[in-house]
Amino acid sequence: MHIRDLLAANQPSISFEFFPPKTAAGADSLFEVVRELASKKPSFVSVTYGAGGTTRDLTHDLVIRILEETEIPAVPHLTCVLHSKEEIAQILSRYADAGVGNILALRGDPPRNMPEYNRMDDDFPYAGDLVRFIADFNRDSTSPDFGIGVAGFPEGHPETPNRLMEMDYLKAKVDEGADYICTQLFFDNHDLFDFRDRCELAGINIPIIAGVMPVTSRKSMVRMAELAAGARFPAKLQRLLKDSPEDDVTALGIDFATSQCEELIKEGIPGIHFYTLNKGRATSEVVERLAL
Repeated sequence: MHIRDLLAANQPSISFEFFPPKTAAGADSLFEVVRELASKKPSFVSVTYGAGGTTRDLTHDLVIRILEETEIPAVPHLTCVLHSKEEIAQILSRYADAGVGNILALRGDPPRNMPEYNRMDDDFPYAGDLVRFIADFNRDSTSPDFGIGVAGFPEGHPETPNRLMEMDYLKAKVDEGADYICTQLFFDNHDLFDFRDRCELAGINIPIIAGVMPVTSRKSMVRMAELAAGARFPAKLQRLLKDSPEDDVTALGIDFATSQCEELIKEGIPGIHFYTLNKGRATSEVVERLAL
């Protein structure tokens, strides 16, 4: 089932993101988290894709294991940086044969050891090019077609300071065939609501899933900012944590994320996507408090 259909049938939906471990022991450890969070009845889970395709097989293997060992739809991320059309077609065929029904189509980043990388030399310079390719694959394939998700940035895309042009780029991805948006993590709901309004003004009318990550430590906040290419931590959150002992940070982060999710649900956001960092406790507690 496509994510757009899951959202239409089950609102508000919850979903979780995982990244593929590099070792068998790490994969087994992660699956304990997957099973724990599976008990929360998520609409789907997603699996990330390393820079330049560095986790291609690991991503595939984790997606297939989730499909085989749980009843949860698994959505692989797919990036187009450093990938040819032939490579992308092979990946899509492999997922289609495995019964995968959705793809999160992203431009992605090159590996850090390629500082001179020029995306314009790629077969897919932009995420919209990948969306178009998947849509064409859907039309040409005899397999059931893929639902296509794309990324949205409530705080603004870090590489596109022109916010008007940024919405044009997002609209182009939608026009090429995207049917839902999953946002980067954010901590101020006003950013998400403003993003939703700007989407409406731009003629973007597909569902927006909000990306949320509970803070579990001050160290994790720094990591979040790096992973999200500059996530903004509002004063309200910083004030909450400013003079608190480190042992209290997880509980306070859970409180903050719960309040954030409650407001998002109240305001009609159709889905919340939790960035888990492959940990279950904080996300599990937030979902339990929401009692969805």
